[in-house]
Amino acid sequence: MSEINNDKMASKQNNFIKALIEQVELVVIVFAIIVLVFSFAARICQVSGDSMKDTLYNGENVIVSDTLYTPERGDIIVFHQTGEEINDYNEPIVKRVIGVAGDTVKVEHFKDGMRVTVTDSEGNSTVLEEDYIRYERPTYSDSITYVEEGTVFVMGDNRSDSSDSRSMRIGLVDTRRILGRVIVRLTPFSRFGTVD
Repeated sequence: MSEINNDKMASKQNNFIKALIEQVELVVIVFAIIVLVFSFAARICQVSGDSMKDTLYNGENVIVSDTLYTPERGDIIVFHQTGEEINDYNEPIVKRVIGVAGDTVKVEHFKDGMRVTVTDSEGNSTVLEEDYIRYERPTYSDSITYVEEGTVFVMGDNRSDSSDSRSMRIGLVDTRRILGRVIVRLTPFSRFGTVD
């Protein structure tokens, strides 16, 4: 009788150990997949500054992907300007793509707002409907910019407090400096989700 009980107990211990090993293997596999994804397909970047208010706030963490990525108007991207004397520009910079290669971007500032008109390479003009922007006062002059091949024109959503393609310090962004497109706001967890 005691041998049967011992066999049952040994069988239970073996089943427990097998189940534990399977769980550990699963955790290791999931961890390896996460490491591979973040090494090759995505990365985490932190938003620095107020230029993307109210879409993104200072200190928020976002997941950025560059897998098979080609910039499009409206995308929120992260890029760098390595080599600048101002350290802020050596950190990842988050902005919204307004114009792509071949576009002409016309920016007009008014007392109570602004208008951005994008004309593509075929001559089709579109006045952007930008319900995501924050605008308090004009901080730049009106401008017309042709977006050269291999570059994009970017602006922050907080248009009165953004160094972007309207500024000589940023200018047109070389697409080789783009780290990727923001796909998800990671933290704070209360605001977790996709970003438009």
